[in-house]
Amino acid sequence: MRMATPSLNLSPIGRIHSPLTQRSGAPRQPWEDAPQAKLEIYAEFVEGLDGIHPGQDIWVLTWLHESRRSTLKVYPRGDPRLTGVFATRSPDRPNPIGLHRTKVLKVDGDRFIRVQGIEAIDGTPVIDIKPVLDGEATPL
Repeated sequence: MRMATPSLNLSPIGRIHSPLTQRSGAPRQPWEDAPQAKLEIYAEFVEGLDGIHPGQDIWVLTWLHESRRSTLKVYPRGDPRLTGVFATRSPDRPNPIGLHRTKVLKVDGDRFIRVQGIEAIDGTPVIDIKPVLDGEATPL
């Protein structure tokens, strides 16, 4: 029996500025030539950047706003088997949350963070940033 689901409210804390402008041309993984990008953090959240510094690895959580939210099965690249979306890194999923591990290259002023390769397109909403802790592995 399904229980009532509480309402969830997400508010973006910023957005990505990237040379990638179309989903169709964007790399699927950061190691596939994802370009440097800039994270713009909205003014009301800049205090939360205190402690972010160049050289630090961070997790950037995004809302993949161009994703198809009704997708439950996909064909992973190079695999002819239909697979449940939760067993893949497909951007098409019921809650299209992107998870990106990247390195801080520069903190520009108080609102911008330049990061190493990130595979999100220009304008993608940023919903959170978290530090990578020692011992964490990159998810496949």
